[in-house]
Amino acid sequence: MDQATNKDPIELLIHAGSGADTWLLIGGPIIVVSIFAVVYAVIVWIRNKRETAELRLEEERLNRELPTSQAGAEADAEDNEDEDSADKWSELVVDESPQVTIATDTVTTDVEEIRTTDRASWLERLSRGLAKSRASWQQSLSLILTGKSRLDEQVLEDLHAALYRADVGVAAADSLVDHVRRTIGKDNATDPAAVANALKERAAQILSSAANTPLNKPEQGPWVVLIVGVNGVGKTTTIGKLTAHFLANEQKVLLAAADTFRAAAVEQLVVWGDRLGVDVIKHKQGADPAAVAYDGVKAAIARRADVLLIDTAGRLHAKQELMEELGKINRIIGRDLPGAPHETWLVIDATTGQNALMQVKAFSQVVKLTGLIVTKLDGTAKGGVLLSIAEQFKLPIRYVGVGEKAADLRAFDAGDYAGSLF
Repeated sequence: MDQATNKDPIELLIHAGSGADTWLLIGGPIIVVSIFAVVYAVIVWIRNKRETAELRLEEERLNRELPTSQAGAEADAEDNEDEDSADKWSELVVDESPQVTIATDTVTTDVEEIRTTDRASWLERLSRGLAKSRASWQQSLSLILTGKSRLDEQVLEDLHAALYRADVGVAAADSLVDHVRRTIGKDNATDPAAVANALKERAAQILSSAANTPLNKPEQGPWVVLIVGVNGVGKTTTIGKLTAHFLANEQKVLLAAADTFRAAAVEQLVVWGDRLGVDVIKHKQGADPAAVAYDGVKAAIARRADVLLIDTAGRLHAKQELMEELGKINRIIGRDLPGAPHETWLVIDATTGQNALMQVKAFSQVVKLTGLIVTKLDGTAKGGVLLSIAEQFKLPIRYVGVGEKAADLRAFDAGDYAGSLF
């Protein structure tokens, strides 16, 4: 009988695979994974400790810079630590310069104009703002269809080329032309009105594909919206216009000037704050943007604000720095207000045409975008770029701007836009 059969089965099971090669094969990967897990945990712990230390130092600096009257008021309330902390954040506007105080019940011209602008008035503004885009398109359509007796493949190819030149993009142009082909039918008579209606119908479908995405609003606490975008697209001005819209809806708004990189960005936002009578949480130029956002969330909670809008830097040429900066902002404000930021909106300039798509693509790699705001549509014939963006990225367009006034910015409606464009 074989010698192994004489051994206890339990002993054989215990010693199974006990050779050095077997343990090296099994234990090696486990040891390597364990080492990586420990190293990663240490890195995360060090990063969190560093960020916490930075915020603690920033808060200590802010305490030293509080005006004498506020410092005295806090000293009188030291017997109640929680209330003292809440009072500090509810009163603090971080800066050495004096805060301009405007009565909270002041109704500015911007807010009043928004309240009195009905849908008919807005459609007139939108139509006027898209006049260049519409005129350019109508001219192209007229040249394509004039003298043509039927809608053949050549006409459809010319139509596709015209749409592409209007910054509609290849994918959206394909979809629009296919819809014209199916709706009107190949070889049928070329009726400009029928072609325009078919384009309008399909354009509205493309634009509304993501437009119905609901806003992520918390049930309690302030609604935090992070505003991103490259320099020059009108980001800070757009924040001012958004503020006016929220005020028109009887919402309490707070602004945080976290674009501490660009010269005069903080001052520009303060001008809007003074104009609309809302507070702006701000630090000095060059300060840590995450610290400004942190103060903004603290203040928004303490003051029971309905909306907190956070302005951010737009130096996309330093993508890695921007990614780290926005990532840090997200981590910091999420600690004190879970789920924040609730929305991240990218502001793009319609006059840049197809370059706007590159901005959407670049920022999508840096941060999770939840919506777009398109500005300066009144200064361009490239209004079709919205179709290209909607078809390619499926991101909801939250607002469009067709002028300099706050009332020239309005919540986006796919049907209204398509009707005014074509």
